[in-house]
Amino acid sequence: MRRGVLRVYAMDDDSAGFSSFDDWGHSNEPVDYVFSSSDGDNSDGEAMLQPITDVDLPSTKEEWLAPEDSLRVTTHRLAMLGRTRSRRKTVYGILNNVGLVLFSTFLLLLVDQCAWRIVRLPLSPFHLMRPFLISVVLAASFGYICVPLFHMLKLHSIVRKAVPRQHYNKKKILTLGGLYFVPIGLLVAEVVLKFSSIEVTGAAAATIAFAAVGLMDDFLNINNTDGLPGWMRLLLETAVGTWFSYWSYTTDISTPYSMKMVVPLPAPLGLVCLQKSYPALTAFCFVSMANGINLTDGLDGMAAGTAALAFIGMSIVVLPICSDLSIFGASMAGACIGFLFQNRYKASIFMGETGALALGGALAAMASCTGMFLPLLVSSGVFVLEALSVIMQILSFKASKYLWRRGFRLFRMVPLHHHLQLCGMREPVIVASAYIVTCALTLCAAYLGLTSA
Repeated sequence: MRRGVLRVYAMDDDSAGFSSFDDWGHSNEPVDYVFSSSDGDNSDGEAMLQPITDVDLPSTKEEWLAPEDSLRVTTHRLAMLGRTRSRRKTVYGILNNVGLVLFSTFLLLLVDQCAWRIVRLPLSPFHLMRPFLISVVLAASFGYICVPLFHMLKLHSIVRKAVPRQHYNKKKILTLGGLYFVPIGLLVAEVVLKFSSIEVTGAAAATIAFAAVGLMDDFLNINNTDGLPGWMRLLLETAVGTWFSYWSYTTDISTPYSMKMVVPLPAPLGLVCLQKSYPALTAFCFVSMANGINLTDGLDGMAAGTAALAFIGMSIVVLPICSDLSIFGASMAGACIGFLFQNRYKASIFMGETGALALGGALAAMASCTGMFLPLLVSSGVFVLEALSVIMQILSFKASKYLWRRGFRLFRMVPLHHHLQLCGMREPVIVASAYIVTCALTLCAAYLGLTSA
């Protein structure tokens, strides 16, 4: 077996050795059966052999088989290998979704049950569970409506060249999924709060601003251009982060101990006043979170699932400081999980830059309003690792090329999930591992935030 093409041979009972399929054609022209294995054993693609059909396949009860029947059985079984593997991976994607929903539901119900101990004030029943479930149902339902509509509009994603070969078959998958599930999360939060929370309104405005930046980039990519220049996108993201910091300073919002420009940390550190450094930290948080989620959005369901868990963790963290923002986080988490009904393996649609940048802006807005940057860093550990892998790869390559005139790469391919794919891990396994790690980090972030508050 070569990595490129595997040529299939067969042998019947009367044959003295292996012979090519070319000799067994029914016509004078040779018939060549080739089994493509270019993506390796861990490929997500389906293996096909032509011609294959279930018609006229010999029954297993037949005692004797003609050579032609043996040929049909052999080719049919080989063709089914790729399909069976693909179905098994699809089942793994569904199991990932089920586990994520069960963990999220259990954690939110537990927090709702113990919310009075956290806040010391009476909250409405199912304070976090209600917006979460509404967003899940609405996002999942709208997905089945928007996917056919996006097919009609031909909003297909553009696959970058610097990806593993397994991703080449994703070039016809739809994109711009953030156009329908992000507004659902925002509207559910506003409707549940009856448009009365200034903190949620500000966070929603920042989310929409980041979504607009991502939308411009997506439309340029769909039109076969290079998208927004990197410097322009960073400039726009920094401008939104700086504006949000100024807005939060000049607006009467809920802050830790009614003090602005402070960051709550665990004992014995306590409150740390950053003063003029706070706007810089806010802008950095917006830019890093948006680009971290964008880098993570390379596997089916990975970015949406980990972002949902990060939102749940931040909802628990900000509950003692601003209960309205906790509803905002629960609603956005539900929208992400509803989107997974179409985005799980194998995905029908991607969130695109529109959804990735919007989710990063929403998480950063929750942290900036409450000063909970450290819990956000913990709960978003997967995003941080993905971004660090890219930074380390660039630095190691440039440093080694400068010192030894030869570039050295730490990873086979970045971001980190592509390196794991090239090491032999299958896509659903990588996504499941990211979910498990993020679940543990979410619990740690919740504990860290509650003790800090």
